[in-house]
Amino acid sequence: MTPSQANTQVRSGFYTLLYKELLRFWRVGFQTIAAPVITALLYLIVFAQVLQGRVQVYGEIPYTTFLIPGLMMMSMLQNAFANPSSSLIQSRVTGNLVFVLLTPISNREFFSAYVLAAVVRGLSVGAVVWLVALLFFPLPVVAPVWVIVFAMLASAIMGILGLIAGLSSEKFDQLAAFQNFLIMPATFLSGVFYSIHILPPFWQGVSHWNPIFYTIDGFRYGFFGVSDSSPWLSLAVVSFVFVVLTVVAMRLLDSGYKMRL
Repeated sequence: MTPSQANTQVRSGFYTLLYKELLRFWRVGFQTIAAPVITALLYLIVFAQVLQGRVQVYGEIPYTTFLIPGLMMMSMLQNAFANPSSSLIQSRVTGNLVFVLLTPISNREFFSAYVLAAVVRGLSVGAVVWLVALLFFPLPVVAPVWVIVFAMLASAIMGILGLIAGLSSEKFDQLAAFQNFLIMPATFLSGVFYSIHILPPFWQGVSHWNPIFYTIDGFRYGFFGVSDSSPWLSLAVVSFVFVVLTVVAMRLLDSGYKMRL
């Protein structure tokens, strides 16, 4: 086999795996896209009714408008994590992960296919939340480039975390613990529903140690042109986390960690 033929097989395997992961969540779109959108809208309705006019954020920005980007990012993060983690744990439990491992796909292609599918699912959910919210509330976009950059980086980070969780978990309850005790608290305590400036100094300091805070804060800057911290600082932190998690995930894949049990 010539090198060009080998590369063609790898590319074909990569696109096949990517297509499988995209099709996997798209075929159950009511569960993977519609359900998170409905959940986000319920949050929006409840918090808007309770806190609209009572919480001041960023000067004259209405609380409901402030809330929408946070709910968009929360939905993207949770669904980007869920895509590779649920796929891998299902493949492990049903025993068909071996069929993926037997294909001529490099670890880099394996990593890229799962993470890219996670990004697509995260962006799809975020876009639908935005479009539906626009039917009821106005939401300006001051800097669309920042919105796109943070949306893609945040979804990629959670996709990598989902990949790591899927590789590390052998049972559904282990994956659930990863999500319930790490992903969920980090997401809810990252400024989705509030500006950290209303917190006491101690909790403001704690929030600055939460990487998810920077994804939401930078994303929100793209809509309003203001944020709790510098968007460049947020970009630096998010990019650093992305690189670190990529290195960790690739090391796990290169070592075959729990993939051949």
